[in-house]
Amino acid sequence: MSAKKRILFIANEMSPYLELTEFSEVVNKLAIKSNDNGFEVRCIMPRFGSINERRHRLHEVVRLSGINVSVDNEDFPLQIKVASLPNARLQVYFLDNEDLFKRKYVFTDENDQWYDDNALRTIFFCKGALETVKKFGWPPDVIHCSGWMTGLIPAYLKTVYKKEPVFAHSKVVYTIGQTTFTESLGDDFVKKALIHTSLKEKDLEVYKDANNIAMFRGGATFADAITFGDENVDKSLVEEFSKVRGKKTLPYNAESDLTDYLQLYGDLANK
Repeated sequence: MSAKKRILFIANEMSPYLELTEFSEVVNKLAIKSNDNGFEVRCIMPRFGSINERRHRLHEVVRLSGINVSVDNEDFPLQIKVASLPNARLQVYFLDNEDLFKRKYVFTDENDQWYDDNALRTIFFCKGALETVKKFGWPPDVIHCSGWMTGLIPAYLKTVYKKEPVFAHSKVVYTIGQTTFTESLGDDFVKKALIHTSLKEKDLEVYKDANNIAMFRGGATFADAITFGDENVDKSLVEEFSKVRGKKTLPYNAESDLTDYLQLYGDLANK
């Protein structure tokens, strides 16, 4: 009997923990449906301060503690918590850091002002997610990234982490969703995102505009397959990525029962 194929979902939102757009519910359904259809599934997301630990029964995973994530020449301790997804037998891992995530609001403060460290939080989460998988020692066949905050992960997987044994056979799906912010991640975003000496600014040039569109464009550029997660995706991105040679794409379909995603996962996992 062949081993189960493994799917890792990395998202900045997932129902019932955080619901910023409708795709949070889709991530939940995809994880459960994949699990029910014979895939081995794990999920990773940030532990934003708005997520109630008691209600959702999060607890720290001590065996995974002790990771320091280095970003822009600073080391940030990574705390990993876990919960069981309601009505499903699968684990959701939450990445936390006292300075970066323990605040009441997600991306803007109580006055709706954009956090000036959102770039740092994004890079920390993207690198931290991949370091967490290394710590798991759990090689995923498919990594499905959704949400702008995961946009650097496909690039990191195709550059810095491409020789890591745990990712040797991983294929990446990236979902382009609706544009949710108009602010900038900063003029020095690409420079901050250089998490390894092997990375050069030209490698991440696609992210240079440091905005929501750039994060989606970068994620899709480096992914093996692209899906559209909302009917209101930026039109320029739909035109750019609907038909990319050598990449499977899934158009947005409000009536989808998600079997098209399962087919995509199966096709990629068996490549």
